[in-house]
Parts: sequence; C-alpha cells; structure tokens
Amino acid sequence: MSFQSLGLDPRLLQNVAKQGYVVTTPIQKKAIPAILEGRDVVGLAQTGTGKTAAFVLPLLHRLMSGPRHQLRALIVGPTRELAEQTKDVVAKLGEHTSLRTVTIYGGVGQQPQIAGVRQGAEIAIACPGRLLDLLGQGKFNLNHVECLVLDEADRMFDMGFLPDIRKILQRLPAKRQILLFSATMPEEIRALVHEILRDPVTVQIAHCKPAETVDHALYPVEQPQKTALLQALLKKTGDGSVLVFTRTKHRAKRLAAQLTAAGQRAASLQGNLSQRQRQAALDGFKSGAHRILVATDLAARGIDVADITHVINYDMPATVDDYTHRIGRTGRAAKTGDAFTFTTHEDESSVRAIERVLGFKIERRRLEGFDYSAAPAPAAPAPGPRRPHAGPKPGGKSGGQPGGHARKPQPGGVRSFGKRRFSR
Repeated sequence: MSFQSLGLDPRLLQNVAKQGYVVTTPIQKKAIPAILEGRDVVGLAQTGTGKTAAFVLPLLHRLMSGPRHQLRALIVGPTRELAEQTKDVVAKLGEHTSLRTVTIYGGVGQQPQIAGVRQGAEIAIACPGRLLDLLGQGKFNLNHVECLVLDEADRMFDMGFLPDIRKILQRLPAKRQILLFSATMPEEIRALVHEILRDPVTVQIAHCKPAETVDHALYPVEQPQKTALLQALLKKTGDGSVLVFTRTKHRAKRLAAQLTAAGQRAASLQGNLSQRQRQAALDGFKSGAHRILVATDLAARGIDVADITHVINYDMPATVDDYTHRIGRTGRAAKTGDAFTFTTHEDESSVRAIERVLGFKIERRRLEGFDYSAAPAPAAPAPGPRRPHAGPKPGGKSGGQPGGHARKPQPGGVRSFGKRRFSR
C-alpha cells in the first residue's frame, strides 16, 4: 500500500517521500487507517517494523487541525534514548507543520522541559518518572491531551512502570484515544488493555523472527577468550557500524575501554553514564565517530542507527525475545546484516530455543587464524555476570534510570514476564 492512499496531509506525504519511504510496512498499513478513524489501537510489533511512524504520522495528521499552542498528544516510553529517537522521527515526519515537541525525562534539568510545555508544545514525549514528578509539582497538566501513546509497553512493565502508567491515566481527560505498542503481550499488559482501551483494534505483526536479510552465526568460545576473539573478529568486519551487546553495564564499560585501548573507535552505552555522556556516545555512533558501540539491552532500547552492519552478542541474551530485539538493529530496510553470537557450553539450551524460533540451525563458525588454545592476557579477563565486589544488582539487568526514577531490583532478580524463556 502506498502512503498516498492513506489520506494523509500532503505536507506529511512530502516528508515521507523525503525520507525515502514509498510503500507502507505491514504495521503501518494496518494501524494508520484505524488511528485516523480515532480508534484505540493495540500494535504488536518489534523494533525495525516501522511502528514509530505508524503512530507518529496519524498523530501529526490529527494535530495539524484543531487548536495549537497546548499539549494535545502524549507519547510515553521507557527510556531517554527511545524518547530522543521518537523525537527525531517526529521532527523528520513533521517538518514544515509548525507543530512543536518537548521531551521530558530525568537526568537533565527540569526548566527547559517545563518551559517547552508552557510555551505551547503540542506533543510531549516522556518517561514516566520525570513526567509524574513535574505533574506532581503542578508545573503543567494534561487536561487537553487527546491522544496517549504507550510505546514499548512490555518493557515499561519489566521496568516496574505500570503503577506510574496508571497514575498518568488518571490525569488524562475521560475522552481520549489510546495507542499501545508492544513487542510482546504479557498477562499484565493484556489486563491493562482490557482496562483502559475502548473496543481496540489489534494489529499484530509476526515478530518472532528477525529480518530475512540477517545472516546468523555462532562462534563457540571459552568465556576468558571472548574479548580476544571479539578484537580479532572486528578486524574482519569492514568499516561498518558494529553494535556489541553485553549482559551487564560493568562489562559494557570495561569492554569499550579495552577496545579503545586496542585502537578501535569504541564507546559504551550503559546506565552508569550521565545523560550527557549517554547522548554523546549515541551521537558519536550515529555520526561514525565511534564505529563500535558496546551496550546493554536496556540502554540500547530505541537505538535506530542506519547502516549497522553487524550485531555481535558478546554475551548470550537472556530470552529469545531479547535476541530478536538485538538482531533487529541490523538488516533493516532491505539491507543485509550480520548477527554473530559468542557461545559457551552453558549456552546450548539458549541456542536451541533461538533455533526453534528461527526455524533453522545456526551455522557454527571458527575464526580463521585465531588461536583458541592461547591463554587470555591477565589484564583483560572476562568477568562472570555477578562479581562480588563490582557486579550488577540482583537480577543481572542493567541500563539507565529511565525517567529520572531508579527502580529497585525485585528480590530474586529482575522479572521477565511474557517472554520466551530459554528453559521452556
């Protein structure tokens, strides 16, 4: 389906064409007409499916008519990175519409955010914690919000934001349109849908498998040799952008430092960084100043960088869904990409679970010329997920403090509801 057939404002169609989009993705084809009709919508789709444009375009179309200079649309997501990424999409698709946008999240000053709303922004893109903080202070209200978008609802649930979402809903007008997008549908999110959405249209896009343009490969290796193998492999990946995933923020930080010391243009994206440092790392990766970005799953949410040629799983992801989320950052827009995963003997059950979802056996590779028998350098050991003196908090999850409010880890570790666990 072409975008021209959707009945969007001509200015939006010009912006769509400027971005090089010709035909709609499956979720855009199904979601945009329903949103334009004013229906509540549940969209089930993963990163890389075009879901952001699926709600941004009809939202912009709606806001281009009616009152200006008041907050009419609220987009709520789990992380600051996702908020900034969504803002970029709104800016590109909303060019020449004169609609104004403000981002609201923790880790930065409140005053510019407050001023943005008071000066008449029509769209707010927010993380729950900081938004509730400002609302509680009486800095502004949501009395004129016509549409609420809950983006990556499953991730917000994983991070403990469901109570905050309910508080935000209480501050909205009774008459509102709600759009909820999620990669998975855990029972708690399903219950929320039944509670707050009115006769919603459900748009579900097959999300179990990464793009067919991605080439998957496993590199079996002993844990202490991972860093050396990564350095050797990076020399054979060309000049494209490489996204490396680790399971903990401490490992991401140390691995980036090791790569930098080895002469690579590398940076880390993890929760111990300030907002300015996080944004600098992401901007450097987007611009090419950093060829390699080492990130945790949580910190990487919302990363949408063109031409990522390789995704390397330094650590095995915790769930099948995490694997598809990671891999979804390459092989986009019909381009090819490579997904490499380092595996140890302990990862075999995880590998089988991934292969069941993919529907094929992933090729096992050995890097030619790499000495698998060599002992690792003492200065660069690969730590286990939990280190007694410097490891992550219980649960092994990492990432930033989205919205300015840190969530305390649950006893027994961070929960992962509604996902395909490797043990199943």
